[in-house]
Amino acid sequence: MRIGIVSPYSFDVPGGVQFHIADLAETLIGAGHDVSVLAPATQTADLPDFVVPGGKALAVPYNGSIARLAFGPRSAARVRRWCLQGEFDVVHVHEPLTPSLSCLAVLTAKCPVVATFHTAITRSRMLAAGKHMAQLVLENLSARIAVSSHARKVQVEHLGGGAVEIPNGVPVAFYRKAAPLVGKPDGPTIGFMGRYTESRKGFGILREAFASLAVERPDLHLLVVGRGDPAEAVAGLDSETASRVHFLGAVSNEEKASMLAGVDLYVAPNTGGESFGMVLTEAMAAGTCVLASDIEAFKSVLDGGRVGGLFPVGSAHALAAEAARLLDDPGLRDDYVDRANEWVRRYDWPEVADRVVEVYRAAIEAGAVRRR
Repeated sequence: MRIGIVSPYSFDVPGGVQFHIADLAETLIGAGHDVSVLAPATQTADLPDFVVPGGKALAVPYNGSIARLAFGPRSAARVRRWCLQGEFDVVHVHEPLTPSLSCLAVLTAKCPVVATFHTAITRSRMLAAGKHMAQLVLENLSARIAVSSHARKVQVEHLGGGAVEIPNGVPVAFYRKAAPLVGKPDGPTIGFMGRYTESRKGFGILREAFASLAVERPDLHLLVVGRGDPAEAVAGLDSETASRVHFLGAVSNEEKASMLAGVDLYVAPNTGGESFGMVLTEAMAAGTCVLASDIEAFKSVLDGGRVGGLFPVGSAHALAAEAARLLDDPGLRDDYVDRANEWVRRYDWPEVADRVVEVYRAAIEAGAVRRR
């Protein structure tokens, strides 16, 4: 099958959707499909062979973060050329209501178009700018995929249609074989990953909880992966406690896997704006106990708290109490990990990609029926 995949977000600065698209493309190629990915990116960017750069993107505020998008006549011309040269059986766009290459591809492609909706927000910039354009995009979709039940609910209630629920994938084997991070501090460790200066990632809540935990646990450490200003992140902590917060910066996939495999407890204190919980599946695949805020997306990924701990969103006190309970009870952590090892298989990329291909085939067949 010849498959075209379109990213709305720049591959110059990777994020969750970009990682999803790259992993999906690699899995599909491994299964024998011919795959081309079109994404905003500069010509000089270090890209996988299957990615076609769609031009420089502009940084705009989006969903509580900064998204790098490409739109306009030059972008439209690139999309038309890519669609024409690709001769695809199906085009798979991601976040088609984001004003970038994805929505342009929906309006350009002559073959069936499948769309994946990653976010669970009820408003997009396209919806705000023009309902007619958004409706035109939605009408040109052959099939829709939502990465979570929450994202699917938005489809049903706010976008006038249903969607097949297929979760984000995780390369389980890659995380299972990861060795613990070299040079990890002695003593128990908590892990955090994300843009820690963004309030919705909840690092401030974890910082407060860690300060409380550190009083009774002089050997406790916090490892932080992600971009941000470390000095700002530890502001308000005394110097001794701050010295036990270790910022690893932006790391490679291998280093990320090693961090997750090496900590005693991974904490996700996010306050909202998440439609899935990618890092939770990565931590589970790495064999690490997870503790997360009880936002809808995280509850779903953790099977309602069966395969990982939950605490009330926004409560540093509750986070500290639950983290203390888990740190003090290795048997309880092992129980969560054992259940998670089985549960995370449903998120393994080969299984997820097979389900995506089923949607592709249904969309192609439906298109063939309409043309008869």
